[in-house]
Amino acid sequence: MSTLEAAAEQILEADARTVAAVEPVKDHPLFERLADLGDQPQLRILCGGVIALGVFQRDRRLVLAGTRMLAAHTLATWAKDFVKHRIDRTRPRSLGDPETDHRLAPGRSHEKEESSFPSGHAAGASAVARAFARDYPEHKGAAAVAGTILSLAQIPRCAHYPSDVGAGVAIGLAAEALVEGAVKFGGHVLSSDALKKTPHPG
Repeated sequence: MSTLEAAAEQILEADARTVAAVEPVKDHPLFERLADLGDQPQLRILCGGVIALGVFQRDRRLVLAGTRMLAAHTLATWAKDFVKHRIDRTRPRSLGDPETDHRLAPGRSHEKEESSFPSGHAAGASAVARAFARDYPEHKGAAAVAGTILSLAQIPRCAHYPSDVGAGVAIGLAAEALVEGAVKFGGHVLSSDALKKTPHPG
């Protein structure tokens, strides 16, 4: 067994041990409510609400933050769907069923119970939280805590393995970083065009 295979096996074992540990609390209503907050429609409503509030208050920073959040969430959702529809993995709640396997395997199943990897909730929550923090660095800590809570809530409710959540967070942060890069590039292009159009004196 190669080093990479051994590391992967350790992660799978840790996933299984975590599921066994959280089994007694998986039906607690708190985790279900947190899961609802991190779902795609709710996060997109949040992004739209931030934009609407910014428009109403004529707050340019708030409008930009909401737009950045929506763009990051959209890209993160697309990215996680791209991965999810190419890798099959059963949900933690199916662990122990002789007909299921918690290992990752190439596949294109769109069945909910076979689409555990990666966590869409974690991808979306991480992307939105990081995007908000870009425009409101003074609330960076609070945004990070909120994104982390919404992401980790998927583990005790046995909707995702820890490695699913980790992959989702990585996708969300990467998506937000790409949006930030596009914003900076767009700003650079616009400023360059503005300089070219400025008439020189004399």
